[in-house]
Amino acid sequence: MIAGSVQPASYSPVRQTVSVLAGYAGTDRWIMTTALFLVGGCDLVTAAGLTGVRARARILLAIAGLASIGIAASPEPVHGSSPGHLAWTVLGAAAITLWPAFAARSLLAGPGGPAVLRVCAAAAVTAVLIALLGWLLFETQGGDMLGLAERLTTAAQTSWPFIVALALRRTPRRPSTASWPARVGGFTVTGGRCR
Repeated sequence: MIAGSVQPASYSPVRQTVSVLAGYAGTDRWIMTTALFLVGGCDLVTAAGLTGVRARARILLAIAGLASIGIAASPEPVHGSSPGHLAWTVLGAAAITLWPAFAARSLLAGPGGPAVLRVCAAAAVTAVLIALLGWLLFETQGGDMLGLAERLTTAAQTSWPFIVALALRRTPRRPSTASWPARVGGFTVTGGRCR
């Protein structure tokens, strides 16, 4: 919003993408470029710290973060787009759209775990993100609402890891059930169970 507010009156957030704000044609493009770097950095930090999801999901989130940094590092030219910018954009959009599906079935998604990590929830979110991405791709073919489609799609895509992180933070941690044999009062305790 800040980057859009300093653009000339001819800029339309409904019709034009955020890449225009960070591109060479943008006014004060450093604002949007900084935001893209920050989003990428936040994705990387989240990927490193979100230990409640599988490693595959964390890797995918890190790829999305690197793609955001790549988008920021390869701004659009004044007219058209560059191959590098397009490649980073496609990689990032695919990674963050599929992320909920990869985050499903976490170790904490069982009984008492957060509902957002259950397969049904992840499938529903992934379906919504794919539908939004489809709308965005449709708008790239000369649509009048490209900017709106991009903003809604990216808002949904970037919000889901935050929602998952909050859900995991609110979920009480279960004690470790690692396999460790111990003798307690004549019983052998292995993996948290007495035999």
